[in-house]
This record gives sequence, structure tokens and C-alpha cells, in this order.
Amino acid sequence: MIPAPGADAVVTELPTVADTESFGETVGRELVAGDVVLLAGPLGAGKTALVRGLARGLGVTGTVASPTFVIAREHPSAGDGPALVHVDAYRLIGDGTAARPPDVAAELDDLDLDTELDRAVVAVEWGVGVAERLAGSAVTITLERRDDDTRVATLRRTARP
Repeated sequence: MIPAPGADAVVTELPTVADTESFGETVGRELVAGDVVLLAGPLGAGKTALVRGLARGLGVTGTVASPTFVIAREHPSAGDGPALVHVDAYRLIGDGTAARPPDVAAELDDLDLDTELDRAVVAVEWGVGVAERLAGSAVTITLERRDDDTRVATLRRTARP
């Protein structure tokens, strides 16, 4: 399901939260240690629900909740697979109504997320534009919420130039 860098994006309609989690689970089964997943979309678009699915697909332990106030949570693997590091960059980048802090990337660097990549998948909510440099490529999932509450996920893999 995850396309190669430069390939056409995969677009999927997700009518319910359960569909969003199931989509995340399918994607999660394809992820390996070192993958960075960047999640984009407005508040309430389903980013955390998608990460709950990623966690199930990866087979990690712990309850997945938004890490907005702690910035990052680690969910260890229940088996031999990679752990999941779930990051919420919202507090670092703001909601777009104020000027972005001068060096959000440096604040992310302070979390040492790149050191986690040899054993974990790192999923970053609000990560587009700030977390791409963590790896040579990233899986980017953009969620849009239509008026009928259906989410539309656009999935692509991007390579860092």
C-alpha cells in the first residue's frame, strides 16, 4: 500500500473512526524500524486515531493517546518488531495563527528522535515541514475531513532531496 518515492499517492476514503484505525493498521504492518511517518491535517482530522491503527499494525504495547502535552510517547514492541515513538509537534509549531518559533527543527532534534530510528518507527503529528530531516525518506499521510465527517487520507512516500 505504501507507494515508492515519486509514485502516485494512494487516496483512501475513511467514513468512520474505525476505518481510520484500520487504514493505520494496514500501513503499520508495512513499516519497519527507521521509518518516519509524518501526519498532516487539521485538528480533529483523525491523526491520533490513525496512530492507534499504526500501533496495532506494529504490534506495540500501551494505550495510544495524543502526546500533545508531553510531546512524545514511546510504545515498546510486544514482540520482535520495532517500537513506536509517537510525537505531537503541535505545541512546537503552533496552530498557524502565530509566528512559528524560530527553530522548531532544533527543538525536535533535542528529543533525539533520530537515535530511535534504528529500533523504532517514529510517527510525528503536525510533522510536515519540520520532521522530514529525521530520515532519508518519509511516509506522509495527509488527512482531510469532509463536511459529512468522512476522512480522506492521502498516502505518499517522499524522499529527501
